[in-house]
Amino acid sequence: MREYSKIAPTFWTGKTGKAIKLRGMEAVVMATYLMSSPHSNMLGLFYQPLLYAAHETGLGIEGASKGLRGCIEAEFCSFDEASEMVWVHEMALYQIAESLSEADKRCKGIQRDYDALPDCPFLAPFFDRYQRAFHLVCRRGGDVSAGPSEQAPSKPLRCQEQEQEQEQEQECGVSGVSSHPLRSTSVQSAGELQPGFIAFWSAWPKSTRKGGKSDCHKVWKKRQCEPFAEQIVAHVEFMKTSDDWRKEGGNYIPAPLVYLNNGRWDGAEIDASNDRSYAPLQHAI
Repeated sequence: MREYSKIAPTFWTGKTGKAIKLRGMEAVVMATYLMSSPHSNMLGLFYQPLLYAAHETGLGIEGASKGLRGCIEAEFCSFDEASEMVWVHEMALYQIAESLSEADKRCKGIQRDYDALPDCPFLAPFFDRYQRAFHLVCRRGGDVSAGPSEQAPSKPLRCQEQEQEQEQEQECGVSGVSSHPLRSTSVQSAGELQPGFIAFWSAWPKSTRKGGKSDCHKVWKKRQCEPFAEQIVAHVEFMKTSDDWRKEGGNYIPAPLVYLNNGRWDGAEIDASNDRSYAPLQHAI
């Protein structure tokens, strides 16, 4: 059982809690849901599709949208539609501590969890909010000099160097690949698509969220997915047969960029003993 998702009694009498209550019951339900969501983490910065919230709270899309809008207006949280990431601003303070000593081992764990988050607009603001409290050392997103207590270093931090890599997308002309697109070990230049990624992109179902091919390829390379291409493609093929992905309109199909950033295939064992029998051992939404 996880040791976070605590809700302080003062939430109901504090300034933010009162502001949320003024915006209706939907906002109250959404606020309590976000603090205890099965998709949340102790940082309060996590992947939270509105569709999941609508289903799990019973509010429906309209109610969940209204509630989330109320929480944002009360400055309780921020939400990015493109990445479907939410940031509950003060959640880390209540779930972890107001501050930790530099020798506290939890500081390294917090930095590690922060480094593993998918790209979203809230990475830099989170760092600025909690850098001193948790002794964070590597800031992602934005200019390091933007922080009130930070000065731009003479050399970018390693995590920033990785994010600043620019790759030119090429739709075709991949040279030096083997006849099997998922088993090639040839080294491509920065602008060429890796064969495993080509197979992944081809397997991904058509939906309104299928886009950002170049960004997806960057994440594919950054996460070193090529050796696991067969597993990933098999998992995508399995998910295409699932009830959620097959629903009309493909509303439950995530963006491929979100899928890759969150490593959705990780921990899923695909049994391909026959062409149509796939059995995931575990798939955390």
